[in-house]
Amino acid sequence: MPDLFPRREAGPRQGVLASQQLRKLVNEEAISAKKPIEEHQYQPASLDLRLGTTAYRLLSSFLPEPSQTVDSRLRRRKFYEENLVQYEVNLEDGGVLEKGRVYLIPLLEELKLKGRKFKSISGKCNPKSTTGRLDILTRLITDSNAIFDEIQSGYCGPLYLEVAPLSFSVKVKTGTSLNQLRLFSGEPSVDDSELLALHTRLPLLYHEKETAVLREDLRLNNGLFLRIDLQGGDTGIVGYRAKKISEVLDLEQIDYYDCMDFWEPLYRHRDDTLKLEPEEFYILGSKDRIRVPPDYAAEMVAYEAGCGELRTHYAGFFDPGFGYGAGEILGTKIVLEVRPHDVPFMIHHGQTLFKVLFERMHEIPEKVYGQVAGSSYQFQGLTLSKQFKPHRG
Repeated sequence: MPDLFPRREAGPRQGVLASQQLRKLVNEEAISAKKPIEEHQYQPASLDLRLGTTAYRLLSSFLPEPSQTVDSRLRRRKFYEENLVQYEVNLEDGGVLEKGRVYLIPLLEELKLKGRKFKSISGKCNPKSTTGRLDILTRLITDSNAIFDEIQSGYCGPLYLEVAPLSFSVKVKTGTSLNQLRLFSGEPSVDDSELLALHTRLPLLYHEKETAVLREDLRLNNGLFLRIDLQGGDTGIVGYRAKKISEVLDLEQIDYYDCMDFWEPLYRHRDDTLKLEPEEFYILGSKDRIRVPPDYAAEMVAYEAGCGELRTHYAGFFDPGFGYGAGEILGTKIVLEVRPHDVPFMIHHGQTLFKVLFERMHEIPEKVYGQVAGSSYQFQGLTLSKQFKPHRG
């Protein structure tokens, strides 16, 4: 039996599967779909997943019990009688998902990771960057699994997406991509010693003026720590706060909306601080510029504050080549989606606020970030989602 994932002589034997490997999985029908998978879904280290035809408006979120399928839970008459499913929204011609509501949407894609050659393959899902910047909470649900966003090795079955727009009501349709699937062979994580060696060879972090951060100035602790920018450069804008607005935002409209209708610009404070209010949603930017070499991927992880959770991302995955390109790009700023809970939280310029984990690629992708469709944020500054016209300050 031919090896589905051939090794490179000098490459790692474990890691995140690249686009060409995901394409092989599609050809092998380990990944299938109710509608043919399209080329634009393939990202360097992930596959965009698509919404199906129906959104179930739920009273609350839920996870299946062990040995219980999601479909059996949805179809149970008792589920409807208890009003856990309140109504259905047809997405074929577009449907509105209201802010503050929870929906469950069967995806077009399914998995069949059955058999010996797939036994080491597991996975994880992340919201796409645009999804996070619109404050849309998405979490993947699979059968018989009480953990969100996790694909267990050997999983065979459908995929469901829980969707909860938190700031804006949004219009979506069948085929819209809100999240992405990553698959791993074995353990892809990178420890601090490897990160330090990698930064020495190919700097991973740059200052704002595109000079590499010195090795001794890196902050490492099971990942790479980065800092927040509250000075804002020439415009003085350090972030945006979502407005309370009742208008519906159509995700199919690109470069269409006036950002001032949906967002309040936040300007530099005289002492370079910003007070974050509970349950408000903010778009902020990193002080540092990150690079992800082609044989690595990266992911942001949430920051835990002692006074309560301060969530610093909703979409925290970076494809190989982000901020790197073919080696000519000296880092790209990270955009943060921030939502404080419990109490107000004061932050200051240069404060360490989030951490990035690096993962090895199993193979170098055929095309890195910036060379594929959907690479919208390669040269970003403090950038809102692609539905909005650029703010001129």
